[in-house]
Amino acid sequence: MTEREAVTHLLRRATFGPTAEEVDAAEGDGFARTLDRLLAPEGPDRGAAATPVPVLGPDPAAQLDRGAPREQRQRANQQRREQVTRLLDWWLGRMVVAEHQVTEKLLFFWHGHWATSVQKVRSAGLMLRQLETLRRLGRGPLPPLVDAMVRDPALILWLDGQRNTRKAPNENLARELMELFTLGVGGGYTETDVREGARALTGWLVDRRTGAVRFEPRRHDTGPKTILGVTAPFDARSYARLLTDQRETARFVAGRLWFRFAGAHLPAPDGLAGADTLATLRRIFTAPDFAQTRETLVKQPVEWAVGAMRQLGIRPADLPEQRRRQLVGGLNALEQVPLRPPSVGGWPAGTAWLTTSSAQARLRAAGHLARAAAPAVLSRLAAVSRDDRPDVLARLLVVDEWSERTRAALAPMAGEPRRLIVAGLVSPEYTVS
Repeated sequence: MTEREAVTHLLRRATFGPTAEEVDAAEGDGFARTLDRLLAPEGPDRGAAATPVPVLGPDPAAQLDRGAPREQRQRANQQRREQVTRLLDWWLGRMVVAEHQVTEKLLFFWHGHWATSVQKVRSAGLMLRQLETLRRLGRGPLPPLVDAMVRDPALILWLDGQRNTRKAPNENLARELMELFTLGVGGGYTETDVREGARALTGWLVDRRTGAVRFEPRRHDTGPKTILGVTAPFDARSYARLLTDQRETARFVAGRLWFRFAGAHLPAPDGLAGADTLATLRRIFTAPDFAQTRETLVKQPVEWAVGAMRQLGIRPADLPEQRRRQLVGGLNALEQVPLRPPSVGGWPAGTAWLTTSSAQARLRAAGHLARAAAPAVLSRLAAVSRDDRPDVLARLLVVDEWSERTRAALAPMAGEPRRLIVAGLVSPEYTVS
């Protein structure tokens, strides 16, 4: 693999999608320096500064009295939906313009790992708070992250933690905490561990008016619990600590990072877990097997769309409202909208994104992206001969090389730059990283 191929592969996986200029700069820096810069960027993130976190205000519906008239409740629910739309637009915009791309890509990973949906939480403010927790702690070691997440109000609402009391334990959060978030399926826990873990998590409530999570001692089971062979009067924090002390937790989470950043083509190597998440990512990107995962990972729809926006010079915040709604509608048709994972298991991966219906939805979404492409991008295509346009498009989309079949499909569309862009975006070379 050449240096350019190596840094291109790294940038495709570590970011939402590099621009040609970013690949050029990385080739000059070399793989090692590029990796250092990705994991520990220097200076402020100007893209993040240009997309400040939205001030959403309190939950409109939670401020109403129980006897509020129907019209007020309808208006409050509409305001709730508008808050969710603002949050979604902001986050997509941040993904596109952020210069510290690993931070954004890692945040999206954690959002899928601790999969929480606003459709049940029904609060953009609580979803934003969860994202801020994942952003703040997601680059570091696991114990502080798990400790914060077992007391996260959005997660508590999502997994019925507020219904978990000493008199009537609810196992949802404890089960998913072990099965999906820490130990993984087959990670050595039993049904008894789940029941005992649920007892440890009792007592937490979410105040929807303020968004605060509070501990109610009278609802908490203070008795001894035996979890993973250890007996103690566990509460949420000591239970979280017990889970992160298990070797299996570090191995499982490292494997999930490998699965999302390297793919399922090859199994995760042994010894992948580092002292913190960034150390694990470094081991992933420098593992000998990582180089063998080129052209094996189907892009998730969000990765595909955000990467295309970065490469086509599209800035969501600058688009008219109708065009922004079209782009989000495209993600909805592709069945991956941030803030709305389909289940606590998160989104699927791999060929699940390559169905017949998804191909049709991707084609429509590509049309929306092509219509929103920056004038400078269209000018670069128009400035060269029709025969040269597929190669210019390959550079714009950071495609190494078109296959003969794809090149033959692109040729008839070369006279219309937007149609050419659409064809490039839905090509196998672009859809698979």
